[in-house]
Parts: sequence; C-alpha cells; structure tokens
Amino acid sequence: MLSAAVAARRALRRGFATVSDAPLSKKVEMTNWEKGHYINYAKMSENLGIVRSRLNRPLTYAEKILYSHLDDPEGQDIERGTSYLKLRPDRVACQDATAQMAIMQFMSAGMPSVATPTTVHCDHLIEAQIGGVKDLERAKGINKEVYDFLSTSCAKYNIGFWKPGSGIIHQIILENYAFPGGLMIGTDSHTPNGGGLGMAAIGVGGADAVDVMANLPWELKAPKVIGVKLTGQMSGWTSPKDIILKVAGILTVKGGTGAIIEYHGPGTEGLSCTGMGTICNMGAEIGATTSVFPFNDRMYDYLAATKRSAIGDFARDYAKELREDEGAEYDQLVEINLSELEPHINGPFTPDLATPISKWKQAVKDNKWPDDLKVGLIGSCTNSSYEDMSRAASIAEDAMSHGVKANAIFTVTPGSEQIRATIARDGQLKTFEEFGGMVLANACGPCIGQWDRQDVKKGEPNSIISSYNRNFTGRNDANPATHSFVTSPDLVVAMTIAGTLNFNPLTDTLKDKDGKEFMLKPPTGDGLPSKGYDPGEDTFQAPPEDRSSVSVAVSPTSDRLQLLSPFKAWDGKDAVDLPILIKAQGKTTTDHISMAGPWLKYRGHLDNISNNMLIGAINADNGEANKIKNFTTGEYGAVPAVARDYKAKGIQWVVVGDWNYGEGSSREHAALEPRHLGGLAIITRSFARIHETNLKKQGMLPLTFTNPEDYDKIEPEDKIDLLCTELAVGKSFPMRVHKKSGETLEIPLSHTFNEGQIEWFKHGSALNMMAKKNA
Repeated sequence: MLSAAVAARRALRRGFATVSDAPLSKKVEMTNWEKGHYINYAKMSENLGIVRSRLNRPLTYAEKILYSHLDDPEGQDIERGTSYLKLRPDRVACQDATAQMAIMQFMSAGMPSVATPTTVHCDHLIEAQIGGVKDLERAKGINKEVYDFLSTSCAKYNIGFWKPGSGIIHQIILENYAFPGGLMIGTDSHTPNGGGLGMAAIGVGGADAVDVMANLPWELKAPKVIGVKLTGQMSGWTSPKDIILKVAGILTVKGGTGAIIEYHGPGTEGLSCTGMGTICNMGAEIGATTSVFPFNDRMYDYLAATKRSAIGDFARDYAKELREDEGAEYDQLVEINLSELEPHINGPFTPDLATPISKWKQAVKDNKWPDDLKVGLIGSCTNSSYEDMSRAASIAEDAMSHGVKANAIFTVTPGSEQIRATIARDGQLKTFEEFGGMVLANACGPCIGQWDRQDVKKGEPNSIISSYNRNFTGRNDANPATHSFVTSPDLVVAMTIAGTLNFNPLTDTLKDKDGKEFMLKPPTGDGLPSKGYDPGEDTFQAPPEDRSSVSVAVSPTSDRLQLLSPFKAWDGKDAVDLPILIKAQGKTTTDHISMAGPWLKYRGHLDNISNNMLIGAINADNGEANKIKNFTTGEYGAVPAVARDYKAKGIQWVVVGDWNYGEGSSREHAALEPRHLGGLAIITRSFARIHETNLKKQGMLPLTFTNPEDYDKIEPEDKIDLLCTELAVGKSFPMRVHKKSGETLEIPLSHTFNEGQIEWFKHGSALNMMAKKNA
C-alpha cells in the first residue's frame, strides 16, 4: 500500500504537464558524436517538482542538478551532508590510465554494452620529451597494446573512443559533451572542469564508473553547498585562474571536502565559459565534490561556437532551473570582489599556499625559495583555452617587439586537437615557437608527471611555474626538490621572460635588446576565435553498428594488461592480531599511495602496479619513505615487498594514516593495491571523499579515529584487533590495540558505511556483488 503522502505526491506529479512545460519535451541530442541520447529536461523538471513539494524551501543550483537526477525522488531521504543519494548520471567519461581497470571491471560484470553513454580519452600515457609530434608517435609505439585494448573494448561495449592526440579528457568534454544542468561522472579528479558549462561533473573511482556503465544508480553522500559570491569585474593582469587560487587560499586543501562549490552573483556574468571551466577544474584542489556556475549568455556563446546551438536554445527554455533559487541558503559563504582581486601565485608543494602578486617577491625572499626560474609551462586541462592562449601570446608578442624572448625553458600544452589547430591557424602557436617555446602533445604531460625532464638533476633545488592545477612534491618531474608554483598563463609567460621569480609585471620593468627599460602591457585576448574553431585532425572512433564480431585484445603474457580475478569474500569473523604495515605520517595523497609517472604504464596490470603501493608515504617510525620493518623477520624492506611477504604467510594487515588520507587524483589503484596485497583496513584521522569510496568498493574498511588524537597513541609495532562482526550502520567500530608492553587499549573508530556498502564488504567487493546479480 502507498502511504498517503507518496500517493499525494504522485497525483501532484501527474499534474505537471502544462503548456509552459511543452518546450522541455523537445528532442535535443546530448552531443554531436552520438545518436539517440537526448537531454531530458522534462524528467529533470518533474523530479525537481517532486523534491520541491517535499522540501518546501529554495534550492541552490547544485542541489537542483543532483535532485533532478535522483533515482527515486519520492522516496529518497534528502539532507545535505548526511543522506546518501542514489543518482542517475547522464554520462560517464574515463581517461586512458583509469579506463583500463574500469573496463576490466566492467567486463567482469558480464554485460554486452554500457547502459549509460560513455567515452574513453587517451591523454595520460604520452610522455613529454622533445615535442608534440615525435612524443605522440613514440607514445603510440610504447603503449600500442594498451591503445589496442581500449580501442577494441570500446568498440565491443559501445563506448566512444578518443584516440591519442585528441586532447585532454576535460577539454574534450567541455568542447563536445558537457551541457547545462547535466550530471556526469569521470574517472579523473579534474572532471569538475565541466562546471564551466553549468554541469555537475564529478570525479570518481573506476568502480563508481562501472556501476553507472552497468545501469546501477550511483551513490553519493549528499554534499553540503559552499557559495562563492562574485561581485565586480576583473581587469588588467587578473584572470579567472586567480579566483580559484584565492578560494584555495581561503578554504585550503581540506575546506571543500564533502561540499559542492557554487559560484553565483553578478561577477559570474563577466567570465568566459572556459574561464569558468578553469575555476571549476581546480576546485579538486580544495577537496570539493565538484564546482558549478549558473547558466549564462557566455555559456550559450560557447555552445554556439562549438556547434551546439540547439543545446544552448534548449537550456534557455530551462533557464529558470539552471541557477540558484532566490533565497537559497549555503552552508558557508565566501565573497570576492573581482574589481579588487589581485593576480595570485600558489605554492610550492601545495596548491593552497596563496600569495597575491603584491606580496610575492617578499615571500620568495622570506621563504628562501630558489629565485632562478628554470621552466615555465602553460596549457594543461586547466588553462589551455583559446582565451588563455591568445592572452599568453599577446604578452610574448609584446616582449618580442622589444627584442626579448623567453629567459627560461618554455613549454605549451594545447588542451585539445581543436585548440591546437585553431591557434596554429590564427598564429598564436607560431608566436610561442618564435618566443622560444616547445609545443607538446595534446595530452596531460608534465602536469601529471609525464615529463622526461633533463635540465636539472634529481635532488637539485629549483623552481618551475605553470598554469596547471596540482603541485604536490615531485608531482611534475619526480624531483622532490623542485619548487612548483601554480598561476595563470599570463604570469607564467611574464615570469618566463624575466627568468626569475623576483618579478612583478604590474610594477617592475624589464630591459629590451638595447638595455632600455620597459614594462609589459597587460594581456589581451579573445574569449572565442572570431573565425570559429578549426576541428583539426579527426581523432574520434565511434562504436561500429555490429559489435558482435569484435574481440577484445588482451594478451595472457602481457606485463601491462591483466584480467581481474575476484577478491575473496569476508570470512564472517573478527580480525585479530593484525600488524600495522605502515603508520603514515603527514600528507598521504594518492600520488604517495600509487605514484603516476613511469607507473602509468601498469595501470591495466594490478599485480605489477602494486609494486608502487605506498612507496611515497612517510613512515612515522623512522621518517623515511618506502622503508618499513617486517615484524616476522625483524628486517626493514620496501612497503610492497613486506606486504607481499605478509600475504604469502596468510597475514592480513592494516595501514594507519593521518589527515585527509587519499587526497588528490581519483586514483582507483590506490585502493585496489592494498586490497590485492592483503590489506583489510585503512585507519586514519580523516579521508578524502573519493578515496574513501574507492576503498569501500574494493571490500576494504576505511575507518577513522573517533578522537583524532588517538592517532598519536598508535605505534608501528602495535597489533590490532578489528571486530568486523560489529560493523553496523551508524555505530562505532571497536578496535583493540595490543602494545608491545602487554597493555591493551580500546580505541573507538568511526565509519560512513551504509547498508549497501556493508554488503560490498561482506561479498569482498562491490564488483563481486554486481557479478552475482548478473549471473
């Protein structure tokens, strides 16, 4: 029997079809690259009507997007920061490094085709070395078996495939797939770039993507909403990048955790669509679930420029729901006056150390940062739009008109083939080359550590500056002594001309070829190309009409690809006398847990990539990385080697971690590897959202100290009892700690498991449970 309330809501729902809603029934394709997948504003509007009748309050834009995609809008419990929402995303996107494992898992689920529109983008496996064309060709040779696997599996399972050289996933999404009001998940932490087109684009692990590809609802803890109100208007050297650099300084790398950042206010109207994308992209650096901007005319202009006017027109029909309701309340509010905003430079070693340009030179001096600038890098998924490139080129042209060129190594990474072809046609690329720049492949490159850097030795302190998003220690070049700073492309070019960090283009002069002093002019550039975009080379592979004869290419002898075997189910018992594999101290990002760079080639081979597990984490016992004590032998060894020894001896183990464990990239391997090597639990002061979910999906126990100071009571040689039989929703998780002295401590742990996630643990993984349902 239906409850009276549900019956009333359903009756109300039947009354929604009115004349004013008629435009929402139009059939508008989501993208020009697929047929039969339509934007469903009518359904979104219907869901919102149901939720509004239940909540009876104004909604933020972020809430509107999420609630309009609820699997069960009538029955879903909805409380910001508390409820687990079951959602139906419109799309899935995977980059090539994470796609390998995601597709391997999807294959294990036993389905003939993805149930949700999905694309794969080859951008992570191309190493920057000597230049775009040659680097791309080398990558195609080195990664042939991976590209063959992705190409054939995409063809087999009805997935769109963007070949190497197409561009970076987030730029391809913005140019071709993002749309206002949509919900997308992507297996890369900078998926939120799509927020520049008013889409809630959320970074997830591969297991989450597999759920949606397999037609299961996607689960997300209802985020809180942090409002950022923008007023005023930018000018001069200030750019959209400075907004997120400022916000990162305010909120820090932990401040956005569990929240969506929603930009609003009159200041949003003056930002380009791609500038808004830049801001949303780097929201990942403050731990935000995603970031969004309300639909406006600049988004419409971008949709028109990328041959999607029909989507722009449709969005105008739905425009009242593509922004916050009047009176919507935020869990936290930040206000920024763009007329007063200074250019910022963030870093080194963390993206939230924000310094305004007026205080920059003093900060360099006070902190004794190496002031000789070695390399300036522009582009990446964060800042490679036409606007970024044309503004940067204007500065380079200004310098060359005075007979001055780059005084440091300078690289340019186009975000997509379309951007590369367009700036080649319009002259910016030639300007960069004349300025002394090296144009890299349309790929991630140095931003993710895919950089064969030769100009400094490892361990040599030096400074680089980029328009990228992430600058953790060793991130770009694997050199822990590299001081990596993040800023706008404009300031990167200016600093590269100066060749030193001791430069402020707003106040300082340079010397021209004759020794005369001059000041750089503020950058200028067009938000969109006046001649339209040049698509460049066609690099898209659509799935064939008949997929039955396609066979997926995986060699049984490959050292780069390995079909998955199911993890063992829980044995139903408490776990006792577990050793602590490592007590990690300080920042432990997914880069520390599963490094990228040279390890990217093993992303499709779980056993091989597990040899990098936690090799970057600092051992609290000795302050060293990748050196831990094996309690069975008394000898010190590498973390993966000790874990493998424990596994061979049938000994499960735990890891103890510090604050925000697993921040950074949405790297599923950081959860797969400890599970594969015999880990049972990760016990920390706190977790980054994506990593915590990834651990649950793999059948591990992500647990937190109820009292964070209890972290200090744990010593690396302690033994742990975990009372797994008492795992229950909303209840404390008991842990006994056996000290070397013979003393036993009872330490309460917390967790965020719901009923469905507890089933993942019992079955051994979410994938095990899914395969059982499809059997």
